[in-house]
Amino acid sequence: MQQVLEKFRLNGRRALITGSSGGIGLALARALGQAGATLILNGRHSGKLQAAAQALRAESLSVNTAAFDVTDADAVRQSIDAIEKDVGSIDILVNNAGMQIRGPLHEYADTDWHTLMRTNLDSVYFVGKTVAQKMIPRGCGKIINICSVQSELGRPGIAPYTASKGAVKMLTKGMAIDWGQFGITVNGLGPGYFKTELTEKLVADPTFTGWLVGRTPSRRWGDVEDLGGAAVFLASEASCFVNGHILYVDGGVTATL
Repeated sequence: MQQVLEKFRLNGRRALITGSSGGIGLALARALGQAGATLILNGRHSGKLQAAAQALRAESLSVNTAAFDVTDADAVRQSIDAIEKDVGSIDILVNNAGMQIRGPLHEYADTDWHTLMRTNLDSVYFVGKTVAQKMIPRGCGKIINICSVQSELGRPGIAPYTASKGAVKMLTKGMAIDWGQFGITVNGLGPGYFKTELTEKLVADPTFTGWLVGRTPSRRWGDVEDLGGAAVFLASEASCFVNGHILYVDGGVTATL
């Protein structure tokens, strides 16, 4: 049994988590750090990033920071080069950066469409490809792309977001197909509805919360800590033959009508 459990340990591994200064990204970083990984937090706002790093260091975790815009291909390449030079090789990548802009599709602004796609989809391509180019010569690596239940299901007013997360799901599969031959596994983690600062209004809305809890077999909102075990599994040797898979952590939402 101890041999199996050891496969979940991430000691000696370095993990870059994009969009990790708060919310789900920070929770994923904390879980990977608790499993032994050295963390590299990423975000655009250095102040918020440093506050997150300080909080994790207070928990005795090993933390570095890298402030760069994941939607800027040149900035991504320069920053990944700097991380590999100054911190060390990136063994684990979590493409978590994302955003939501709600609105009826027939009234949706083209600028909002492009902003959302750059953040949710282009960033996965830019960061994923750049990190994979470093992993390929080493013959190993773990990439986790954060998908969503909206990779499978839609709701009114979020068609562009659903399109972006559906695309991330298929890009994940494409990455796995192209890069599996180089010893890289690429999987998706699909959160359901979680309590974060981005969902505070929905959590506080009794009508929506009542609908969601009734719709969810586990009969509750998700807590960000619920994602930690799945992230560690996909980042570890325990999942060495899991490739191109989307693991939904959603309390059963995708299992029922």
